[in-house]
Amino acid sequence: MPAAKSPAPRVAKAATKPATKAAAKAAPAPTGDAASSLIDARIEELGDWRGQVLAKVRALMHDAIPDVVEEWKWAVPVWAHNGHICTGEVYKQAVKLTFPKGAKVEDPSGLFNASLEGNARRAIDIREGEAIDEKALKALFKAAAALNPPKKVRAGKA
Repeated sequence: MPAAKSPAPRVAKAATKPATKAAAKAAPAPTGDAASSLIDARIEELGDWRGQVLAKVRALMHDAIPDVVEEWKWAVPVWAHNGHICTGEVYKQAVKLTFPKGAKVEDPSGLFNASLEGNARRAIDIREGEAIDEKALKALFKAAAALNPPKKVRAGKA
């Protein structure tokens, strides 16, 4: 009887999940090139419409805010500029952009369509085949980033 083949290790996911909650709090979230590599891997791993949507959203974010910082937290992409702008979660039926300060963001185009009942957050669910209003989404990214004031430099620190 041939030996049972062990499944291939899931390196990308294992690397993003600390072994314990204490390790999760102690380990800094990847940013910059490390986070960008994890986001690239996630898009490639999906290999379907969700990966295409996530890649499109990412490109629009960079167009809207050229100096946006990519982070990898909670096993999802996070885009920040002096604080979080939004996360890019992927589910079976939707790519969800969650804005932690979304309730304060002006949304004249009515893009927010999820998490509308909360006091702080708002989200956009993008489903397969739905068109993305690029101009409105970039304006929303800019409005969300504007809620994060520039970090103040303490006296004596450069």
